[in-house]
This record gives sequence, structure tokens and C-alpha cells, in this order.
Amino acid sequence: MSADYFAEFPTVRYEGLDSANDLAYRWYDKDRVILGKRMEDHLRFAVCFWHTFCWPGSDVFGAGTFRRPWHVGPNDGAAARAKREAALAFVEKLDLPFYCFHDVDVMAEADTIGAFRKSFAEAVDHLEELQGQHGRKLLWGTANLFSHPRYMAGAATNPDPEVYAWAASQVRDALDATHRLGGANYVLWGGREGYDTILNTEIGIEQENFGRFLSLVVDHKHRIGFTGTILIEPKPHEPTKHQYDFDTQTVYGFLKRFGLENEVKVNIEANHATLSGHTFEHEIGMARALGIFGSIDANRGDHQNGWDTDQFPNSVEELTLAVLEIVRAGGFTNGGFNFDSKVRRQSIDAADLFHGHIGGVDTVAHALVKAAAIIEDGKLAAFRAERYAGWRGALGDAIHGQDATLASVADLAVSRDLVPQPKSGRQEWLENLVNRF
Repeated sequence: MSADYFAEFPTVRYEGLDSANDLAYRWYDKDRVILGKRMEDHLRFAVCFWHTFCWPGSDVFGAGTFRRPWHVGPNDGAAARAKREAALAFVEKLDLPFYCFHDVDVMAEADTIGAFRKSFAEAVDHLEELQGQHGRKLLWGTANLFSHPRYMAGAATNPDPEVYAWAASQVRDALDATHRLGGANYVLWGGREGYDTILNTEIGIEQENFGRFLSLVVDHKHRIGFTGTILIEPKPHEPTKHQYDFDTQTVYGFLKRFGLENEVKVNIEANHATLSGHTFEHEIGMARALGIFGSIDANRGDHQNGWDTDQFPNSVEELTLAVLEIVRAGGFTNGGFNFDSKVRRQSIDAADLFHGHIGGVDTVAHALVKAAAIIEDGKLAAFRAERYAGWRGALGDAIHGQDATLASVADLAVSRDLVPQPKSGRQEWLENLVNRF
């Protein structure tokens, strides 16, 4: 009922652009060297538990449609074990290196805190065994602090300290598990860390409690010797009307306020970026500029819908701009491309899971190839460098000089009788340049 669910499918391999095999990669050649690094090491792909194995295909208007074997009946120990076995077998079939999970994704249901911890501990024991069996690794772990009714008013921002303490128990155990399983990162997604109406909300108290919670997480990381990265995943709204981790720049301001800007980075999701009114590449570029770029959740939204649809990425054009920013940021260290993506509700077959991931993998790999070609061409980088060349000259040095004042900079303009001349940003030429690739 578990690993056998995918038994009929062969391991997915690279077969190139001429392949007629729908279950093969056309662009993702994991051993191909791009910009001095293997493609697998550049992209560090991961498959997520929650959308791929936990979501039953339900929506607000109807029940689940998928009927995977582990969806039939209660989420008891047998069903949870079957799901874990199927998941790691699937990741191996895709020949991808990593997976990701929330605590509740991998365990049987439990009501009391003692039963919850016991169930999760059993799941971690099994995951450790499966990692060795299938040769897969954990990109990141996290705790689900948003689905259960106890978290309807948030976790770290909840008005009830009992909920806050329960959340601390979940995060402690999930971080310990991530460390034990060799995870490269630990993520906090504040799905309900915000509010629906200001009429019942004390923003100041909630922000202070949120900052305190994150500080405790970082402290625990060091206490247990976890050397991975703590990540926050920005999102502006949904499920709450307003979430405190609105976008990358907002998160950075929050981290600075609590002295955590050197301890925590961001896990950027494409669909969350567009919901906040930005592009995916903007959010990555902002994280690069602020020094907090960490990891990626790869997906896309639907331009005609105003919510988080979590579709598989399928635009090479859009992903190329994002990969350019990732390379400019120095590439991934602990992070990677996690497919926080789900097949559509009508895509009910096991094969659809393969097609969704294969398409996403090839889209990102194709984008890497094109981004590398743009970088190796050099024209885009050369234009950007020339546009800002003045800041490497005498005037730029004077403005940033240790003794500079507003008056001294103003006096430079007067003494030199400066007459700045507008210079074209050449946007159309740059867009044409990129489109040629």
C-alpha cells in the first residue's frame, strides 16, 4: 500500500531534448557542469510532503478527490507509515536529493501533547531509517503551527500563552528532529502570525511575543549544536488578512529590531512574492542585497486568482530572471529549490505527481542553462556595472567618506558647479537582450 504505489514507474532519468518519454528529464542533467558546478549542486531540488502526499485534493467547495491509499480511513499509525514509505520511494524515483516536511505531515494524529510527541518521535525514527534506505536527505523541517484549531489566532502571536507554550513544544521537537535527520535548514512559516481585525488585536504585544519566540528558537539551535540555517518564509496575507512577515524587506526590519539579522534568513516562495505585489526575482534580489538569502519554494500563482494556488512552475522566462538573482547572490549554501507545488484537483492519478515534478524540475533546469548563458555573455552585467560606475569614482568615495556630512556633499555639488545629465536606462534594449536567450 505504500512504496508499491509507485512500483510501476521507472526511475526518472535525463534523456535530452529528443526524448519521446514523458517520464524523463529533457533539461535536468544532474551531472552537467554549469558555471563550474554540477546542476544538482546548483539547484538542490526537494519534494514536499504536505502538497504531494498529505493534501487530499480538497478545496473550500468540495471534498478530496485523490484517494491515495494512505488517505483512506483515519490518519493512524499504519496510514502515516505508508505515507512516509511512499514519499521517500517517490523522491528516489525522481532521482532528486532532498525532501521537506512539517511535523504533522509525517505522523499519526494525536490530541494530547504527550501523544503528539510520541507519535512524532516514532515518525522521526522511521524517517531516519528511510533516508538510509533510499539515499535521500532532508532539505528542511518545520512545525505546522497553523492548521489545528488551537492556532486559529496564531501561535507565537496568540493572545493565549498556553497556545504559545504548546507551539514551543512543537518547534523544539521539530528542530531537534531536523538536527537528528541531518537537515540543512529549519523553516518557520507564520501562517497565522498576524490578524484578521485590528479591533481585537494588540499589535505591539504580538510583535514582541513573535520576536521573543524567534529569539528562543535561535537560542535552542545553538544549544543543540544545529549548524543549519533558520529561515522565515514571507507572505503578506492568507490565511490571515494581514501577516507580520509580509515580504523580505519587512522580515529584515523585524530581524533587525530583535538583533537577529545575522541569525535568520528567508525562504522565498514565488507565489507569496506575487501576492505581496512583487516579482519573484525582486524578492530574491532584495534578500541578496540585505544579506539574508536562504532558500526557495518553487511554484507559481494564477494571474486571474488572488490567492495562493501553488502550481508547478512552468515559465522558463520568469524562472530565468529568478535564477539570475540566485547566482548573483552566490547561489545556495544550505538552501535549495523545494517544490511547494501541488497537482490540480482533477489530476488524480499517480502519474500526475510525476508529470508535475518532472515539468517543474525541467523548467528550473532550463532556466539555469539560460541564466548561465546570459552571465557568460556578460553584456547585462557590464551595462549594470557601467550604470553605477560613478559610485566607484572620486565623488562616490567622497559621499561615502567617514567625515562626510550633508553640508559637505552639498558643497561638492556647488563647488564643482555640477550639471547632471540624464542617461538612458535602456530598458527595452536590456529586455531584448535577455529575450534573445
